[in-house]
Amino acid sequence: MSGPASPVDAALVAARAEALALHSPYLFLRELPLAAQQEQFGTGVAQRFGSGAHDEVLAMQGAAGQWLLQRLPWDSDYFGTPTYRLFSGLFGADADPAGLRMAATQLRETLHARGDYYAFSVVPAEDTALLQALTGGGWQLIETRLNFYCPVAEARLPEPAAVRLARPDEAAHIGRISAAARNVYDRFHADPWFGEARADAFLARYAEAATAGAYADAVLVPDEPGLPVDAFLAIGDTAATAQLPGTGHSRVLLTAVGPANRGWHLKLVAETVRRAAGLSLPYVLMTTQATNRAVFRTCEKLGFRLGSTTHVLACHNRW
Repeated sequence: MSGPASPVDAALVAARAEALALHSPYLFLRELPLAAQQEQFGTGVAQRFGSGAHDEVLAMQGAAGQWLLQRLPWDSDYFGTPTYRLFSGLFGADADPAGLRMAATQLRETLHARGDYYAFSVVPAEDTALLQALTGGGWQLIETRLNFYCPVAEARLPEPAAVRLARPDEAAHIGRISAAARNVYDRFHADPWFGEARADAFLARYAEAATAGAYADAVLVPDEPGLPVDAFLAIGDTAATAQLPGTGHSRVLLTAVGPANRGWHLKLVAETVRRAAGLSLPYVLMTTQATNRAVFRTCEKLGFRLGSTTHVLACHNRW
């Protein structure tokens, strides 16, 4: 594989337009113009790739195409290992599958030649050509995600539950809840590269930072007299853009429920929907693993719908 290639090949972007459109979190909203979604989340992202300080556009070896790779500085610093996210691959519809597999193998070897590394990609389930290329090239399936959405105006909400915003001085406690409520199927616990202890520590750190005001716009916790706080839900808000009016949403970023707050996942999600209504945000988005039946039940009760399915794949130089 050669070094960075610039600029992005516009013809390859056009060839991959259908697959790139699948990166839009609003693809389920058929009334939204596809061109606007493409510009914000799909082909527009691909065409602008390389303009960011941590972007790399790499030529494929073994196929006529390009890899769109981004180095993640925060993750790299936290894990002490250069960490990359593969946004996508660009190639023509007639690309040879064997050549794509070779290109995916060569991408791993190029990263390996740099030293220690960790790379992952979130690939829409419909993008079978890329999925087959990566898995055939040694990338491993880590997690299958179901991406749900709830139209706030159509939600079926129970009676309000007593919740409040977590206080910054509760950050360490919220972190302990996150670490203790281990989900062996989430991306970090399912990937052997992290290991159980490091996965626990990372999710604790994320929950602490969210509670302290970073990464999240709100963290909800139970607020019933005499009930200990053993659950939380972190929320990120996104306003509608001029290009996509009516698309604002609240996203469930991270949630955990300990044994002292059993049954509170439904209540916290319901209050997240109620909060979104108060902010005039029309949707709540929530992603979970395809194994998480408890979350499915919450979705069914509150009126969430399945919007899309994605797969998380990863590779590193310890395999």
